[in-house]
Amino acid sequence: MHMQHHTAKLFVLQLGSLISLYLSVAFFITLAFGFINLQFPDTLDGIWQIESAASSIRIGFAMVLVFLPTYLVLTRIVNRNRRESSDSNYLGLTKWLIYLSLLVGGLVLLGDLVAIIIGFLEGELTTRFILKALVVFTVTGAAFFYYIKDAQGYWLTHEKQSYLYGIVAAVLVVAVLAAALSVIPSPSTVREMKIDNQMIGDLQDMQWRIEDYYRANDTLPTDLSTLYGEFPVPTPPEGKPPYTYSTTSERQYQLCATFTYDMHTAVPQYAVDKISITPGMPGNYNWDYQAGEWCFERVVDDEYRQ
Repeated sequence: MHMQHHTAKLFVLQLGSLISLYLSVAFFITLAFGFINLQFPDTLDGIWQIESAASSIRIGFAMVLVFLPTYLVLTRIVNRNRRESSDSNYLGLTKWLIYLSLLVGGLVLLGDLVAIIIGFLEGELTTRFILKALVVFTVTGAAFFYYIKDAQGYWLTHEKQSYLYGIVAAVLVVAVLAAALSVIPSPSTVREMKIDNQMIGDLQDMQWRIEDYYRANDTLPTDLSTLYGEFPVPTPPEGKPPYTYSTTSERQYQLCATFTYDMHTAVPQYAVDKISITPGMPGNYNWDYQAGEWCFERVVDDEYRQ
């Protein structure tokens, strides 16, 4: 009974080790793809694609930072137990588990390659295609090599080589993590950018209310409090200077706020002015801004008056 309990415990440790490995591999590839997308920009990419790449790096970094050490620790424990174990059932189960994980990993590898090829056929840069394919082959190849040798029992008799393999892999991963972090904004910068984005949301709400007020009253409001009635006028977070509103003609007005960063701080190579073409006056929905006090010029379109 005790032997069965011991075998079950070791089997679960082996399973946890393999799950940690594949999570580490999957999110490391996600991080690497995000890094490649930022390092080799495509002029066809929109700002949302760049932000998605930065987000992939953050998610990948967090997952690898948690699951790679978990994998290394569990694998160390598992290998030590396998060297000391004389239970043929346990050793047989772990071998089956390793081969099964290789099958699942192979299917995931093929799926990644299909996605990369589709991206290439849809016009992705050749450089990106080559680098992403290289990442997939290198990362999954290293994992496959380790576990094929493991299934053959090589690491059970070559403990030092197994330990060295893990150290080299960990050093290379840490180097890539550091490089990836260097191309995305710091946490404090991301927070300030989110505050700037929240302020844009407030200004957009004000614009909607101003235009609605104009359509109903055939005149612009005298101040912002008129728009909100008994509700408080929105204020910028964390002590930033208040929003300002002023009229420049019967149908023209300004909405101003003080921003910490330029709109495209996260990806300066994409800092190009883009005016959204939507119903109403051209430029009325362009929310690009620069650091410091920035005013948005707006004109109410008579065509949309009630």
